Order: sequence, then C-alpha cells, then structure tokens
Amino acid sequence: MRKKKQNSLASKYWLLILSGVCLLLMGISLISDKINGPLRIFANYTVVPMQKGINQIGMFLTDITDNFETLQLTRKEKEALQEKVDELTLENKMLQQEKYELERLQELYKLDSNYADYEKVGAHVIGKDPGNWFSTFTIDKGSDDGLAVDMNVIAGSGLVGIITEVAPGWSRVRSIIDDSSNISAMTLSTLDTCIVKGDLKLMNDGKIKFEQLENNKNEIAVGEEIVTSHISDKYLQGITIGVVSDIKVDSNNLTRSGYLTPVVDFKHLHEVLVITTLKEDVTKEIKEVK
Repeated sequence: MRKKKQNSLASKYWLLILSGVCLLLMGISLISDKINGPLRIFANYTVVPMQKGINQIGMFLTDITDNFETLQLTRKEKEALQEKVDELTLENKMLQQEKYELERLQELYKLDSNYADYEKVGAHVIGKDPGNWFSTFTIDKGSDDGLAVDMNVIAGSGLVGIITEVAPGWSRVRSIIDDSSNISAMTLSTLDTCIVKGDLKLMNDGKIKFEQLENNKNEIAVGEEIVTSHISDKYLQGITIGVVSDIKVDSNNLTRSGYLTPVVDFKHLHEVLVITTLKEDVTKEIKEVK
C-alpha cells in the first residue's frame, strides 16, 4: 500500500516538472525573437524543433480530421446513391412486371377478338396443384360471376381446359394436359376427327398426344392446326388446341396418331378467359332451329 502511494506521488511530481518545462519552453518561444546570446542558441536547439514538431502534429491532426470528414461525407453520398440505385431497381422491376402484364393482357384481348361470338369473363389464376405444370388450378371467379361447370377456359392462343368445380368466389379448372383429359378434336384443314389426350409426362417434352385420326387420303402434315370438334359434348367447336409436331400411321393401318405442340404455355398461367356459353346450350339452340 505504501509503495502504491509513493508511485502516485512520483507521478504527480513528474507531471508538475513536465508541465513546468512546457510552460518554460512556451515562454521562451514567445520571446525567442527578442533575445540574443546563449538563450537564443538554447531556444534554437530546443524551442524551434519543438515548434516544428507541434506544427507537424497539428497538421497531422488537421489532415486526420479532414480525412474523417471526407470519409463521413463519402459514406453519406454512397448511402444516398445506394438508396437511389435501390429505388431505380425497384422501379425497373415494376416496369418489367407492368410490361409483361400488358403483353399478357394484349394476348387475351387478341384471343377475345378471335372468339368474339362468345361472351367471356376474365379471371386471375390464384392457385394450382403441386408440380411444374398447371394441370389443375383455381381461378378467382365463381358462380357469383356467372360461371358454371363445363364452361371452356382459354388463354394464350387457344384452349386451356374446362371448369370442373364452382363455388361463389372461385372455380377449379382441369387443363387439357391433365392425365384425365380427353378432348374430341379435328384437323382444321380437313375436319377429320381425332382424340387429344392429356399426359403430364409428355409435357416435359412440350407436347401432348392425339390418336384415332382416320388414315384416309387426306394429307396431314407437321404444322397442321388441331381444334375442338363439332361432336364434342363439352367443348365448343373451333377452339385451337395445338399444332401437329409428329404424325405416323398406326400398326392397324386404319388410323394415325402423333403429337401436338400446345398453343398455351402451361408453365406460366396468370390470367384466363372463361367462355360463359355452354356447349349444351349451343346444341339445344341448334336443335330448336332445326
């Protein structure tokens, strides 16, 4: 304890001595220009170097302060620029989304014009079954909007599928690529009928199957358009399903089969049009006219 006290007193004495020396040197530096003789020589060897040292330290501290202020300013400018970049990036993403949405709506408008004879209701896709494909999905319109089971659904450049279930505010759609889908179809140029069957495995290659096309003298080439037929009990006539990508004669030599490329992107469905006219109503009207 006594040793600690002695160290404390020694430190105080040294502090007083150094303070006195500093005051002395400061006093000498103030009058160094007015004195001559040995004292001036002493001042030249002690005070002047000290002044230079103090000046250098002062300049160093000033530079540090300036650099710190510059760094702070640069950091603020960087943060402001980053905020601007983030803002512009967000705006760009929104513009891209609006562009894609506009393109989709333009497709729907064109599709609406192609099937102008039918009344339609637009709807958004709000859910789908697990998997990569929109084989069955849910839309945000239902019976409150005039929708009913068996109404045809279109998007892109043609047929998407058919409504299988309806609630007041939503409906379920089964697409033409679903494994349980079978559609009575026909070739657009010759009106020869066939059956288009859904197959999700085939969709990995971007195609669906058609079969039971009569093997007659009518030539069906790759690129032929396949549409819904007049004998379908649920699908309205003339809605495009896809185009022929491959065709061959079956082993029985009586029929032909092959593959279609769908005209709808079944990986990216956002909006659809529901034709509110039912095939059975069209059939009834035709019978009444006859």
